[in-house]
Order: sequence, then C-alpha cells, then structure tokens
Amino acid sequence: MSGGVAFDYAAWAQRFPALAAQADATQAAAYFSEATLLLSPRARSPRDAARRRMLLNLLVAHIAQLDQQVAQGNTLVGRISDATQGSITVRAQMEGEGASAAWFSQTPYGAQFWAMSRRMRLARYVPGRPQPALVWP
Repeated sequence: MSGGVAFDYAAWAQRFPALAAQADATQAAAYFSEATLLLSPRARSPRDAARRRMLLNLLVAHIAQLDQQVAQGNTLVGRISDATQGSITVRAQMEGEGASAAWFSQTPYGAQFWAMSRRMRLARYVPGRPQPALVWP
C-alpha cells in the first residue's frame, strides 16, 4: 500500500494479546477491513502514519471486542444502567455526545480511539481568508 498503513497482525497481537487469543490473523484482517470504513489507511488521513496505525489498531481491537461479546451471547448494546434479579430486569443505555460516541464507548478500545481522534473531528476556522474544504477520506 503506497504511503498507507497495512495491517500488521503480529504487532496488533502483541499490543492486544487477550483479543489476539480469540482472533487469528485472518479474522483480524477482516476487522481491519471494517476499521478502514471508519478511518482511511491512506496517507492523507491523518498524515502521521504512526498515529494512523495506532488509531486503526484501536479500531480493530474495538471491533474484535464487540464481535467477541456477540459470540459469547452478549447482544446487549450499551452500558447496563439498571439490573434486577427477581423476575430478571436489565436496562441498557447508550450515552455520549451522540450515537457515534456511544458506539465507541462500548469498549475501552473504542473509548480510547474516540478520545485520541478528537482533533480529527474538530473544524478549524481562520477568519478573513477562504479555506479549501478538507475532505477526510
């Protein structure tokens, strides 16, 4: 991939050993493909390849964790906000700045990605001179 970030399973597995124990290289590569729908691996987004690699690895970990939760039978989405034992009641809620923040907040990896990618979600305004539109691929 010219100028872009390619997925390195060995590096990802070293950083996230608990997830790597459940996801082989093929499955993790599929998670990486999903992650690239949220953050482009190309050189323009963000420009620092090390930062882009770190963010993509966090996204892969987030997606892997969500997939493992579903595989374990946990299809509940959100944070458990109320639980009762007699006659079993469980309530979950999604909190955050919006739907995107809530989705990322479901795992520690997603929450870390959300915090670390904040600067990519902010607009910069310079008064008095027209700014070209910056497209985030």
